[in-house]
Amino acid sequence: MMTDPATAIKSEVFHLIDQQIETLRREGHLTDTDLDQFRLRSGRISDLYQEHDRIVRSRISPLLRLARAS
Repeated sequence: MMTDPATAIKSEVFHLIDQQIETLRREGHLTDTDLDQFRLRSGRISDLYQEHDRIVRSRISPLLRLARAS
């Protein structure tokens, strides 16, 4: 069974957010590596949300055109 791309993106985002939360829950100071990974995950989350938005818009756009034509 193939996973819907939007669903796969949401799953990855949720996983990345869980990692972000775990990083912030650590006791003590975060290392430079922790902070770098945090920033990278943050950027990846933003990229994934943009891709998710593009996918959803591409699905909705034909429906909107169809509704306007009616």
